[in-house]
Amino acid sequence: MLRKRLCFITTVPMAVSAFLRLHIERLADDYDVFVISNYGTEPLPDDERVTYLNVPLAREISPLVDLKALFSLVGLFRRYRFDVVHSVTPKAGLLGMLAARLAGVPVRIHWFTGQVWVTRTGLGRFILKSADRLIAAAASHLLADSPSQRDFLVVERVCREGRIEVIGDGSICGVDGERFCPDPFARERVRDEHGIPADALVVLFLGRLNTDKGLREMAQAMVQLDGQFPDLHWLIAGPDEGGMVEHIRSVAGRLGERLHFQGFTREPEAYMAAADIFCLPSYREGFGSSVLEAAAAGVPSVATRIYGLTDAVEDGVSGLLVPPANVPELTVALRRLIEDGALRATMGEAARTRALLRFSRERVVGGLSDFYVRVFAQRRKA
Repeated sequence: MLRKRLCFITTVPMAVSAFLRLHIERLADDYDVFVISNYGTEPLPDDERVTYLNVPLAREISPLVDLKALFSLVGLFRRYRFDVVHSVTPKAGLLGMLAARLAGVPVRIHWFTGQVWVTRTGLGRFILKSADRLIAAAASHLLADSPSQRDFLVVERVCREGRIEVIGDGSICGVDGERFCPDPFARERVRDEHGIPADALVVLFLGRLNTDKGLREMAQAMVQLDGQFPDLHWLIAGPDEGGMVEHIRSVAGRLGERLHFQGFTREPEAYMAAADIFCLPSYREGFGSSVLEAAAAGVPSVATRIYGLTDAVEDGVSGLLVPPANVPELTVALRRLIEDGALRATMGEAARTRALLRFSRERVVGGLSDFYVRVFAQRRKA
């Protein structure tokens, strides 16, 4: 029997390495796996079990580039006669699902990982939301990376109830409990690198630095806490987007040498281990993988009560949830964990147990493999 051909498509290669690598490794045992992304001038990954293809997919709206990419994808899909096209990220979803539909690909799967239009208004919101509706209409199967995101998409009429499902309890790739774990050596090393005393209390933000992550509110909260906790350190790791570092320095510069910027890091596990509290006051998240990684490292979180994060954090058990864009309540929640070391320890232990039990990589990767088996079995019966 010929092996079925699966094709993953993402806008940027980083999504492949961050979210799909383990899925691809597992599925390559049973299927011929292809990956399409915008590799540009960088060399394609060398993997004898996986075929990588370059298509110039633009992240932003670019009508001429997008139209050219659409036709390129239709041609590739017809040439390789894929049994499945599986898209992740919004632009790859829109172009990938439309091209797969036009090329007659029988199984077309899109995995929603968050909606950029949640924080938009007016025409911009309408256009981006309509794009998600078009993705849903062109796909044969839909996945969401959290139950609350699934429910949100149904309420917002992006898709009908029953058309979209979640693998396990959520998350697109789960968490590696061996990589993300309490690590006293990494904790000491990171603190030494940033000049943070071993007994200091550290609040960590790790992720892309932009307005949607709630960093403006977090900066104000940290300034308010500084007056009460003069030994508190704020460690920020992640790539700057839109001059956010400059803004944070202008608001929270009074922290002085207790304000630390790392930039992009390839070892987020070390920074999680160095922290006492993880904070993600985001306006929008599909799931909040960084919260899950902090949890696996035994670090409790303060996060916003939005879809996605309500699945990643069990309020009052593995962390605390606050309303988005609410500086007073964010400050109160952070103060509660700063003042109560016993509560931090209890929540940190509960967070790690919950992360490994419900969101392990083995469970999520196995869940997607089972999903494919079920989809193909249903097609054989049809």
